Amino acid sequence: MWRVISNIYWKFAGAGLLALLSASAVNAAETHAGYYYPAPQTFELYVSPLPVLRDVTKLSRVGLLVGLNERQYKRAFAPGYHMFGKGEYSEKLIIVAVESDRYQTLFQLRALLASMSSMARTSPLFSQTGSAENLNFLDLLKIAGFSQLTLTNGVDVSHRISIK
Repeated sequence: MWRVISNIYWKFAGAGLLALLSASAVNAAETHAGYYYPAPQTFELYVSPLPVLRDVTKLSRVGLLVGLNERQYKRAFAPGYHMFGKGEYSEKLIIVAVESDRYQTLFQLRALLASMSSMARTSPLFSQTGSAENLNFLDLLKIAGFSQLTLTNGVDVSHRISIK
């Protein structure tokens, strides 16, 4: 009888340990949630038809973000969001709203992406593709080597897009 109880105990203890280790691995991989944004509630995968450019580097991704941010700061009004790259190779883009009444829903975050697509279509990177009018902001991120985008209102809504 003791052997049966012992086997059952270790079976559940092992499963609990495995679940705990899995949760720790997820939390370790998600180092920015809780600091820059709340943990994402929604996720999606975007598969771009474009390849990553051959010579793309961490420096070129940072340069792209500097250029995009510079465009915002040249406007006559303060930006409604900030963009920055994270990850060892700056391969993770984070966009955080800085005004409390904006981007309260997933639909508003997607509308932000749609508006950023028109900005991306004027990018010199897109002019090389020959079909910039058919591409979007996520395609620009793909060719620049970004693998992840997290959009958030900075309060309680976060959406994660994996880019392949």
